[in-house]
Amino acid sequence: MRIDLNADVGEGCGDDAALLHIVTTANVACGAHAGNRATMEATIRAALASGAAVGAHPSYPDRKNFGRVAMERTPAQIESDIVAQLDELSSVADTLKARLLHVKPHGALYNVAARDRRVADAISHAVRSYDPTLAVVGLAGGEQLESARAHGLRAVAEVFADRRYRDDGTLVPRNEADASIDEVDQAVAQALRFVEEGRGETICLHGDGPHALDFARAIRGALEARGVVIASFTA
Repeated sequence: MRIDLNADVGEGCGDDAALLHIVTTANVACGAHAGNRATMEATIRAALASGAAVGAHPSYPDRKNFGRVAMERTPAQIESDIVAQLDELSSVADTLKARLLHVKPHGALYNVAARDRRVADAISHAVRSYDPTLAVVGLAGGEQLESARAHGLRAVAEVFADRRYRDDGTLVPRNEADASIDEVDQAVAQALRFVEEGRGETICLHGDGPHALDFARAIRGALEARGVVIASFTA
């Protein structure tokens, strides 16, 4: 068995440098919900130093709410948002001779795209028009993956070790009390189950919780103890 571990980084919270030595893929904030050129450069440098693959983590243009509130945006506006953020991150990556390999939407945009095909298509169209070699990461079983495939893009199914799910396969919204898994043994058990079921190609390990590094280390350690190969989906 093989799995990628990814983390959303460059958001100004948590210990990105330490987390990047545990995960294999970095989703770098592009400035719309968090980050700026300085954090993008520092984060990409840290990813390169640790050997993590680098990708973009675009969002709704909403720093006030950290990109976690759905916005009324037309498909054309969403496409424009994505392309602008890819341009910004790519320009930083180019100066460091780093290559962007994937796009994973952030927060509310990610969750809306998992269930709304129009939003998913806007993201896919933006990625394809910008660089059709970029993979698109989306919620396992969600519309974003179907949309990416329909646009001729590589679709990477993502699961979460530290988030709870509804019966329909969507994530419990963060504003609900039981949205997150707070016990490390539960997070490890969920990660192991998803890998054994072949449910996703990559597991997200959030870096913004108080015990994020403990979770990440425990999950990686448990997977490796089961003989799971940890490697980026881009390898």
